[in-house]
Amino acid sequence: MVGSLVAGLDFRVAPEQLDLRALLPLRRARNQQPSGHSERDRWYMPAQHEGQSGQNSSANEPHQHRQVAESFGADAERYDRARPSYPAALVERIVAASPGPGVLDVGCGTGIAARQFQAAGCRVLGVDPDPRMADLARQSGFGVEVATFEAWDPAGRAFDAVIARQAWHWVDPVAGAAKAAQVLRPGGRLAVFWNAFQPPPGLGEAFAEVYRQVMPGSPNLWAGPILDAYLMMCGTAADGIRQTGAFGDPEQWRFGWDRPYTRGEWLDQVPTFGGHTQLPPAKLEDLLAGIGTAIDAAGGSFTMRYTTVAATAARRASPNPA
Repeated sequence: MVGSLVAGLDFRVAPEQLDLRALLPLRRARNQQPSGHSERDRWYMPAQHEGQSGQNSSANEPHQHRQVAESFGADAERYDRARPSYPAALVERIVAASPGPGVLDVGCGTGIAARQFQAAGCRVLGVDPDPRMADLARQSGFGVEVATFEAWDPAGRAFDAVIARQAWHWVDPVAGAAKAAQVLRPGGRLAVFWNAFQPPPGLGEAFAEVYRQVMPGSPNLWAGPILDAYLMMCGTAADGIRQTGAFGDPEQWRFGWDRPYTRGEWLDQVPTFGGHTQLPPAKLEDLLAGIGTAIDAAGGSFTMRYTTVAATAARRASPNPA
């Protein structure tokens, strides 16, 4: 879907070695609560995870690509305005499963999820590597420290929950889980989650065709089942959690909901997708025009099906039980 972005991204890995689906809509949220229903239960990874045994492709993992990971603040206001938030049932379940109200939001971005946890009675501290996102998040009245999670100094502080939404793929899954265990109180909860979207079938096919025309030869996320990719990302997060030995068995949760979009609302969100901020203006204009035409053909609006998927586990009382 974004194969032609590579020329402008200065990666230290050959374009043909990258799974560029990992650079698609991969982050955070908007200050509008999702409507629709919740499926209480249980975005994205390649079909075979780069960190699998026998593969030597760590440079292909999303968390290695810092230029993309830290590009979302190019238009922080648009990001905050256009990105969807997360189901109230997810927030409530994380809060109920945590021993207290102290929450660390990893990759907090503009603070959409943080605001949801604030509204649920939590005390939130954010960590984000992009100072532009952090500046906007601070306007919601909680602290944000600028750093990658791996390099962030907790300074002896402890939390009841560590969350990451639409951001954990930018964190090393094992080092990140170990850092979360370091700052969590016994019984504290690590919960990482993503919104996976699925447009109506005909519209999804039309979006795929637009990307094929504007970016020929690029991997095209719209052409396949998007949810499967996010579930694989959850699996990767769960594997990282297990490897620390500091948590109980990871669980996967899933929440389904719908959100209607007008043509303008969806086109407002598209430039916030990973890598799209670095598209040449003419290329982005062509992309938006094609997507807009597809939505017009569908009646000028549509309902997006979202599934919010989470990987979560509680910290053991002893990090390395016998």
